[in-house]
Amino acid sequence: MSKRTFGLAVAQVGGIQPGETRPEVVARLISMMRVAHQRGAEFVVFPELTLTTFFPRYWTESLEASDHYFERAMPSDETAPLFDAARELGVGFYLGYAELTSEGRRFNTSILVDGQGRITGKYRKIHLPGHADNRSNLTHQHLEKRYFEVGDLGFGVFESQGIKIGMALCNDRRWPEVYRALSLQGADLVVLGYNTPLDVPGWSEEPHAKMSTHLLSLQAGAYQNSVWVAAAGKSGREDGVYMIGGSAIAAPSGEIVAKTIGDEDEVVVTHIDLGMADMYRESVFDFAAHRRPENYSIIVDRVGRGEPVPVPGFTGEA
Repeated sequence: MSKRTFGLAVAQVGGIQPGETRPEVVARLISMMRVAHQRGAEFVVFPELTLTTFFPRYWTESLEASDHYFERAMPSDETAPLFDAARELGVGFYLGYAELTSEGRRFNTSILVDGQGRITGKYRKIHLPGHADNRSNLTHQHLEKRYFEVGDLGFGVFESQGIKIGMALCNDRRWPEVYRALSLQGADLVVLGYNTPLDVPGWSEEPHAKMSTHLLSLQAGAYQNSVWVAAAGKSGREDGVYMIGGSAIAAPSGEIVAKTIGDEDEVVVTHIDLGMADMYRESVFDFAAHRRPENYSIIVDRVGRGEPVPVPGFTGEA
């Protein structure tokens, strides 16, 4: 088993309040990047929609009224200091933000940036949760389907800082096809940001279950695909809504090797051994030897649940 170490950090962000400005948020991120660098990190994962409060909890009659939450360019004048800090420290990062394109399209987006401050990868969120209609009876809503289009870039893996990094966002982590699509492209590491409130409209669970299913998703994705997974989230109270936190790093063994413990800005760092994946990729999860995609066509042919598919040649007799 080869050994290739990589200093990896997840930077959990305590709630961002509506009144916080971009420069204030960017200053918080730079402070965490410096902490990560001091602890030997080469790359930092920040959350989904890192630069603002989670605005899809608010209904607005006009989408244009929410344009101030979106980025028209990356880097912008306000986010450039984060890129400058990356160059100064030689630390790459993953950043989630709301993107408004020159054509007026809106996406929930994330980028990869290397230690020279260059954008090396981009992803637009595909699995958008929530609803698009106004449910004014709720104390807070989850309107990603109203604010954003379904991502149009697919699930990409990008060479950055000498390793192959796959990208996802929030709800994507709960879909096994995402990890498989990235691992089939040779990803060493899957990175994602998220904003997960304790109370999700239409999804009632005991409080401990939110954290349990979050971590289970990371662990299953890592183990079944022989990849490292790093996830960073918002945490604590954000405009009256509690975000679950639990930012973590999962190993190809399926074990959580690092996890935040609080609700505020917090950085955890692990020097991951990329070679650890080899023993899984060369044995139980040797895809080339064991996968049988000819039997998986229902996964792409069918979107929703349906009737069982007849088994060819089976007559009901042994």
